[in-house]
Amino acid sequence: MQMNDSQKIPASKQKVWAALNDPEVLKQCIPGCQSLDMSTPNEMTATVVFKVGPVKATFGGKVTLSDLDPPNSYRISGEGSGGVAGFAKGGATVRLESESPEVTILHYAVDAQIGGKLAQLGGRLIDSTARKLAGEFFASFGAVVGGAAEAQAGAAPKGWFGKLTGAA
Repeated sequence: MQMNDSQKIPASKQKVWAALNDPEVLKQCIPGCQSLDMSTPNEMTATVVFKVGPVKATFGGKVTLSDLDPPNSYRISGEGSGGVAGFAKGGATVRLESESPEVTILHYAVDAQIGGKLAQLGGRLIDSTARKLAGEFFASFGAVVGGAAEAQAGAAPKGWFGKLTGAA
């Protein structure tokens, strides 16, 4: 499966780059993410629960950042296993473009492969689920990062992230 798109984010390129490299921000934005921990500056471990059609699985895996060009672009690659549900692996090239000092366009190109029970569900269901999850991630990411810009301008209290996401 391959997917290309872009998302306009109401924040500076530096803020978007920082958020893309912050495990706490990413954990809030990834649908079904239970944990995301930085193990080295370029590697994270993650546990994510998601459902595709009748199959619900918990995936554990490793995420690696490569081809780093701060604050412009990087490649993020991951591989995870969901036990009997199967496996998923793939990556994305992420590129940031400044539209203005306070608006950044995030371009991404994703390639992914799945196997096991998940692969038996059919391409249309998997593609639609992947697009839905990507849409949820970027909507949440834009709200958190864009909200960060607005909250910072208004000198919000330290607990604003939890209040913004309902996790307080």
